[in-house]
Amino acid sequence: MTVTFFTLIVCSISALAGFLGALTGLGGGVIVVPALTLALGVDMKYAIGASLVSVIATSSGAAAAYVREGFSNIRIGMFLEIATTIGAVVGAYIAGHVSTHILAIIFGLVLIQSAYQSVARGALESVLPVASDRLGKLLRLGGSYPVRGVEKEYGVCNVPAGFGLMFGAGALSGLLGIGSGAVKVIAMDRAMRIPFKVSTTTSNFMIGVTAAASAGVYLSRGYIEPRIAMPVMLGVLAGAFAGSKVLVHARVRTLRIVFAVVIFALAVEMILNGVMGRV
Repeated sequence: MTVTFFTLIVCSISALAGFLGALTGLGGGVIVVPALTLALGVDMKYAIGASLVSVIATSSGAAAAYVREGFSNIRIGMFLEIATTIGAVVGAYIAGHVSTHILAIIFGLVLIQSAYQSVARGALESVLPVASDRLGKLLRLGGSYPVRGVEKEYGVCNVPAGFGLMFGAGALSGLLGIGSGAVKVIAMDRAMRIPFKVSTTTSNFMIGVTAAASAGVYLSRGYIEPRIAMPVMLGVLAGAFAGSKVLVHARVRTLRIVFAVVIFALAVEMILNGVMGRV
């Protein structure tokens, strides 16, 4: 395979990853890592390094559009980034002492759980509390987002649980290079009872900061290779812009199905290859 052809393949895969990442809050890395590792034979730790760079690009590409449209809750994002950033640094240091086989299995298990949680969320969207609980009110985390041209208010509950889950999400980001968008969305969607579209858009706002914290550790260890990271970043950035335009008009149920199917398929593939020692 020539360098040019390799670059084009990586860029194309990354564009698809960025598109799905923007739609679901996954951050793109959930597709980039297994694609580079399984399909193109890239060492998993280099794939994680490139993925973290792409996660930063995804956040930059989609977050601005979501903030402008009024979907992202910046106050929630800034508050929860405290937990995710600390977790990301911890996860990145741990990753240097864990084999790629174990990383692949952990990656797959996390994604299976995320797929299940996304589908199981079911009809709770229609019974979201309008009022925040006591801590949510104290921190003024509630907000509103546009629904068919009308602003719909929502409250925020279970802030300590969401904060704790965000630390875990950050650790997974540093460990697996996935941006941990899947876990962030689940934490906000299920634990904190935030509407799904607000969860996905706020996740995209947050993942860049989380990824940057752990990317510094990977860079210091030499796991960020520009010849891989550059086409990944460009592809994901283009896909993220396209995905951010589609999300505004997409149905929530459709997003959940896309979210679950994509990450479940990748989870099974990663677990099988991790157990068989092919990554």
